[in-house]
Amino acid sequence: MRTDTPQPVRLSDYRPFPFLIETTSLEFQLDPSATRVKATLSIKRSGDAAEPLVLNGERLKLISAAIDGQGLSANQYALDAEHLTIHQVPDAFELTTEVEIDPSANKALMGLYMSGGRFCTQCEAEGFRTITFFPDRPDVLSRFTVRIEADAAFPYLLSNGNLWEGGEVDSSQPDRRHYAVWNDPFPKPAYLFALVAGELDVLEDSFVTMSGRTVALKVFVDPGQAPRAAYALDALKRAMKWDEEAFGREYDLDLFMIVAVRDFNFGAMENKGLNIFNSSLLLAAPETATDMDYERIESVVAHEYFHNWTGNRITCRDWFQLCLKEGLTVFRDQSFSADMRGEAVQRIKDVKALRARQFAEDAGPLAHPVRPNSYLKIDNFYTATIYEKGSELIRMLKTILGAETFRKSLDLYFERHDGEATTVEAFIACFADASGRDMSDFFAWYEQAGTPAVSLAHAYDETAKTLEITLTQSTAPTNGQPIKRALPVPVTIGLLDGEGEVLRDSEVVLLDAPASTVRWEGVERAPVISALRGFSAPVNLTTDTRSVDRYVQFAADPDLFNRWEAGQTVARELVLGRAAGTPDEVGEERYADALGKALVDDASDPAFKALLLALPTEGDLSLAVDPVDPAAIHAARVHLKAVIAVHLGDLLRRLHGDLQSGGEFSADARAAGKRALRNACCDLLAADPHAVNVERVVGHFESAANMTDAIGGLSALVAIGGASAEKALAAFHAQWRHEPLVLDKWFAAQARDPGEGAIGRILALTAHPDFDAGNPNRLRALVQGFSSGNPARFHDETGAGYRFLADQILAVDGFNPMTAARLVEPLGAWRRYVPELGALMRQQLERIREHVGLSKNVLELVSRALD
Repeated sequence: MRTDTPQPVRLSDYRPFPFLIETTSLEFQLDPSATRVKATLSIKRSGDAAEPLVLNGERLKLISAAIDGQGLSANQYALDAEHLTIHQVPDAFELTTEVEIDPSANKALMGLYMSGGRFCTQCEAEGFRTITFFPDRPDVLSRFTVRIEADAAFPYLLSNGNLWEGGEVDSSQPDRRHYAVWNDPFPKPAYLFALVAGELDVLEDSFVTMSGRTVALKVFVDPGQAPRAAYALDALKRAMKWDEEAFGREYDLDLFMIVAVRDFNFGAMENKGLNIFNSSLLLAAPETATDMDYERIESVVAHEYFHNWTGNRITCRDWFQLCLKEGLTVFRDQSFSADMRGEAVQRIKDVKALRARQFAEDAGPLAHPVRPNSYLKIDNFYTATIYEKGSELIRMLKTILGAETFRKSLDLYFERHDGEATTVEAFIACFADASGRDMSDFFAWYEQAGTPAVSLAHAYDETAKTLEITLTQSTAPTNGQPIKRALPVPVTIGLLDGEGEVLRDSEVVLLDAPASTVRWEGVERAPVISALRGFSAPVNLTTDTRSVDRYVQFAADPDLFNRWEAGQTVARELVLGRAAGTPDEVGEERYADALGKALVDDASDPAFKALLLALPTEGDLSLAVDPVDPAAIHAARVHLKAVIAVHLGDLLRRLHGDLQSGGEFSADARAAGKRALRNACCDLLAADPHAVNVERVVGHFESAANMTDAIGGLSALVAIGGASAEKALAAFHAQWRHEPLVLDKWFAAQARDPGEGAIGRILALTAHPDFDAGNPNRLRALVQGFSSGNPARFHDETGAGYRFLADQILAVDGFNPMTAARLVEPLGAWRRYVPELGALMRQQLERIREHVGLSKNVLELVSRALD
């Protein structure tokens, strides 16, 4: 039994740091195994005169410490594994410390570490404390000047802000060391510090801001990779222009840089003026990147750039306010993507991701509010709830207040809090002040965990031509919150008639009580109610809509989200009915027929049709039942997919052929939509593995002229299995074994193998020469791809999938706790599964918790899952 009980950090315990760090000067003598860091801090007391100076510091070898040039003796300070405490300090002074660190030994990829022979950093959330002694908290803002010195093997020396000077240290010396000095004129917290040093190629461009300033743009990548950064650079320029037009935000430095790094725990990081990206979210070429990669690059480049105002210029007072920067910035990047790729298609994709990740999070023991009130490790709260649900809260504000007032509120926020570390309360106060409305009820969305369930019932009076709609809401208890408040839920509603004609345009009904009824006059015909249009609130909606009305919506709803949602709802009911032992074979054929009609609708965009063809995922389906039987859901979904493939076989083959393009590759939304539809047809044809379809899928793979089609064909063949799949996998590996990002896709395709031998394949792949658990991309591709993306095989009745995941978590926790913790979630929902599976999952969680030396990251999540 564990005896150590780490103490949580609590929001209620927040106290301002008792000192101001006005300026920070850092000097780096870079060496892969013995880097020296000299820090000079200009400090003024702002709190109690009796308080000592307590600085964070971990894994640092202290060389010296001095105040105003006078070295500190051992009795003047205390040093432990996490802090440097100086007992008595003046009210204003200069502190100088020098430490030694070992970047090459840093496998946690936090702080300063080596990747691909280069130095790089990741400091969010608490990595800066492994570089030097500092108050490593977001409310301590300082102006940084950074001098970097290294030998000539590291030609580029990069940091935040503007380059002040650089050159050789002493040309007479044989080692030919050189240096660069960077200055960031904007005060920032330590988590936004960045440093990169090494051999790189650079792609350059410029951007003229709305005030006429020219900003130099530079994207740094592995040697030889510069052409693959062209799309990211183009996305950056589009994002800069869009932010000026949509939010009035102009970039503020003379230089904006992005660096691609292969080994990175996150997707990307918004360090001021020097964004550091996981290579997988920056590099793209048609032969190596899928359309999904292009979309994600566009979105993430925009996201990190938008952080310049929502995260950098205005940052968080403490880490409990993380949603303040992340939820708002996700909303901004989703809005940008909607303008770039089509509003309806983007909204559907965003909601699919929200349900897959955040709704699942809310349904299990790891549920937490958008603004948590305690944590052991803040790393564990970089979650879908903070990001995606946080974005939905911003979207609801826009829906409730209207676009004009929403923009006015954000303008006030930027004006009022520029240069500050602030709170969610201050943010919401801007909306209250700009709108003149009481927003106190809305704040409950930030404090309450769980996904609200909203139900809609209607009564139509044909004689009086009136419609009454009754809405009710409830939220199930979550850990620590047994009683839930009613929330203000904006429900956007429109009306159709039985022929699909519009009876009433969209109107927002605000449900701000446990139950509410609205009455509409002048409804001329019996209505089909189209509710929660555009997914106007992050809730689970149930209605008294008849099955026949769902088909009306599926065929004619002018709100494309609800048209797609109607099809998803029909499919969900068919799959879950069969899984429960009550199949509806007539309904399955009718659904397939309706899909066929949608596919030949020339008015619909190919990307939208591709989304219509995709059945709800097994993860999505599992959220609708309790307890979950993964095997039954998998079998029922496979059956419906086969029904569609057989029923629409001729149409699917014709579409698949007609959509083949031999022209020049384009990454634009229309071309990507056509490829998406063609690959959706290929995926469905694989569900009916008759010889003619297998031959077509093999041809799809072998003739692929871009990575989107290659992966589409490979994934379809893996789903079919057999000799054709093994031949394709071998050919793919032989062609791309020297391309790490492409090889990640090879591992990911096999992680989702639906065959009965999947676990054996996964275990064998962990011993493959190309598998490297130390690289987060490779680990996620295989281990997370299996545990989160292959539920039928992960939930194997023997528990082998659970044992495999637990083994991986414990192994990775030894060197990268943050990445290990992110693997825990698939085990966390054990209570929702059939008892025989739940018991096996719980057994592995208990085994993990009892492991000696377990990190705080993993301990926190496993304990929450069990307790």
